[in-house]
Amino acid sequence: MEIPEAVQEKYLTYPVAAQRYFLELRQMILDTAANYKLGRVEETLKWGEPSYNTSCGSPVRIDWKSASPDCISLYFNCNTKLVETFRELYGVKFDFGGNREIRLPLQKNLPLNLLSECCCMALRYHHIKQLPLLGYGAQVEKPTE
Repeated sequence: MEIPEAVQEKYLTYPVAAQRYFLELRQMILDTAANYKLGRVEETLKWGEPSYNTSCGSPVRIDWKSASPDCISLYFNCNTKLVETFRELYGVKFDFGGNREIRLPLQKNLPLNLLSECCCMALRYHHIKQLPLLGYGAQVEKPTE
C-alpha cells in the first residue's frame, strides 16, 4: 500500500532512525490487519500524526516528537480500555505514557509480535471491548498457512 502524501510528508520530518521504525510499525499494522482479515485500513493524518484504523476498530497513531527524541510512540484512544489492558497483559515489557501511549526506544529492536497483538486489539476494538482482557487468548480468525 502506497503511503498517502500527507503521511509521507510527516514521516519525512522524523530523524532517520525514527523513519526506519515508523516504516516497520506501519508495515506491522498493515500486515496485522491483513493477517486477521480486519478489512481495509484507513491511513490518514489525524492531529498531525499518522493514523491507522479499520471500520470496527479504534485508531492507532504513530509519532516521533522532539520532546522525546530517543523514542517513537504508538498512541491509542484514551477513552478505551486498550492501554489499561496492555499494562495488565504486558506489564514491564513496554514503557507506557498515561492511558494512551506505548513508548518504543529507538536503540532497541521493536517487539513486533507483542505490538501486533496490541494493534490487533485496537483495530477490532468495537467487537471485543466488552470481553475480559479484550478477548486476549481467545481464538481470532486468522488464515491458515
